[in-house]
Amino acid sequence: MTSGSDVLPTSDVTALLRRGRMLEVITLGWNVAGIVVLAIAAIGARSVALAGFGLDSLIEIGASTVVLWELSGTGEERQRRALRLIGGAFVALAAYLAVQSALVLTAGYRPGHSVLGIAWTAVTAAVMFALAAGKARTGRELGNPVLATEGRVTLVDGILAAAVLVGLVLNAAAGLWWADPLAALVIVVYALREAREIFLPPRAAPTSEMTADE
Repeated sequence: MTSGSDVLPTSDVTALLRRGRMLEVITLGWNVAGIVVLAIAAIGARSVALAGFGLDSLIEIGASTVVLWELSGTGEERQRRALRLIGGAFVALAAYLAVQSALVLTAGYRPGHSVLGIAWTAVTAAVMFALAAGKARTGRELGNPVLATEGRVTLVDGILAAAVLVGLVLNAAAGLWWADPLAALVIVVYALREAREIFLPPRAAPTSEMTADE
């Protein structure tokens, strides 16, 4: 089976690699800025969800760094190693969200309101969905599973931002403090499914061979 880069002209491959790197650099820069913004918002509102979302940004930073490293070289072994690292990021994300959600639900912790947190998570959700779509398209055209897979990490980041946003809005508007940890549990299932597809890919069905006994 040939990858997209095997049949594309060299100039197109170069342009796609440049686009992939640009998408990852934007993701990296956004999440670095996000750690600062979310730290300020989390401290101001004493919000566990915002603090946790800031920690999630570290996972996205790690995944983007892995892809930038992989795009700078070639080889199947390099791709497999990069995919395993991204799979590990999914597992770490799922573990963090599961623990955070359980602690918040058990303690009944009620964070304050955060206008900054609501604004940042709303914009972040839109940006991450756009970046995820760009990575999926570029990875598909380039035939690069690492970029396409990391695009799903970005998609999870966008979904998580939307979940945190819903929790912050419901908490601010109706005092429903438990909305965010419940929404985060949905992301746990998604992240674990993605990790399973990386570490335990489905086996191809064996091709049946017809024999003629003539």
